[in-house]
Amino acid sequence: MKVFFRRIHLYLGLAAGLVILIACVTGAILVFEKDLQMAFNTDRYYVSNSGSRLSADSLVNQVKIEFAGAKINNVKVYSDPERSAEINITPAPKKEAASTTVKKQGPPERQPGYTIFINPYTGDVLEKYSYRETGFYTVFALHRWLLGGQNSIGKLIVGVATLIFLFIIVTGIVLWWPKTKKILQKRLTLKWSAGWKRINHDLHIVLGFYSSILLFIFAFTGLAWSFEWFNKGIYTVTNSTMKPPPPPESVFLAEAKTISFEQALQTAIMNSADAEYYNASAPKDSVATFNVSILKKDAIHESATDMLYLDQYSGEVLSKMDFGDRNLGARVRSTFKPVHTGSIWGMPSKIIAFIVCLLGASFPVTGTIMWINRTWKKKRKIKRETVNIQEEGVMV
Repeated sequence: MKVFFRRIHLYLGLAAGLVILIACVTGAILVFEKDLQMAFNTDRYYVSNSGSRLSADSLVNQVKIEFAGAKINNVKVYSDPERSAEINITPAPKKEAASTTVKKQGPPERQPGYTIFINPYTGDVLEKYSYRETGFYTVFALHRWLLGGQNSIGKLIVGVATLIFLFIIVTGIVLWWPKTKKILQKRLTLKWSAGWKRINHDLHIVLGFYSSILLFIFAFTGLAWSFEWFNKGIYTVTNSTMKPPPPPESVFLAEAKTISFEQALQTAIMNSADAEYYNASAPKDSVATFNVSILKKDAIHESATDMLYLDQYSGEVLSKMDFGDRNLGARVRSTFKPVHTGSIWGMPSKIIAFIVCLLGASFPVTGTIMWINRTWKKKRKIKRETVNIQEEGVMV
């Protein structure tokens, strides 16, 4: 039986090894993406605490002056007095030069969005930022789609390789499982005093066992971004609906004006004073609500946000959905990202995730070396047997 599992383990590893290596290396980099961004771009994220903050409306007006015609999508403010404010915008459409050529009618091109980092005390624009223009986005696109895009074959390849990785881990544990206590001890310790072939063997077998559970979790959660059937399965297993409850609607008043971002944020602060940030999104139409996403300081993870729905005309709180009020499927699905990225328990879990990802990248290499060594050993054995047969024939 172990011969069968060894072949499955080998063939699957050879088939998906390169993609697994790429996914693990890029995953290790992305574990500390936020930390590295904030460490190397302090002028973007941090400001000096210089007294009272300007209102959100003042910041919005400043952005409108700097970026004429831009649509303001949302305003995000932090309770930390040294954090900059963030305003997400969609720039005004570019005017096309007059042309005599007739162009085919089609859907308008989607304008790229930008985040404007702004000093909440002075109103100075710190940076116009687009994640898609960063090196981290390239790493992210390589991790998720092999640089191919969201609807590309690269996404499918990564998804299939991730599924294969799960089978590789399971078959690896079956092959690792020892028959005796003496073998168990060998498979739990690295023998650094041995030759390089034994060390390579131990790096694959021993470290593979220690990292197998976390690698399985990272691979399993990664399927949520590759396959829609997997997402649906989460809600099916938890007996939940994928469709969130419909948000309330604003009472449309023809003559009334929409409340400002400042009013929406102040209402949210009054309702939830102890929060890490408040992110107010503008209503999408005349009956939609002002939505304010709130991350409490004691939230169980970075995706465990509460949502406040405000009437866009009166500013009245129409409803509130705490993270705990979401159905089980939605709560489980929201934990996938912090678990997958290793941020679920802060820096300690990030360090562990980083190490495990590097180990995951090493296994296709050490496994391939083991396979090459065995192949050469078999060839040398066959060659020796052939020579012996030939010598025996000459002697006869």
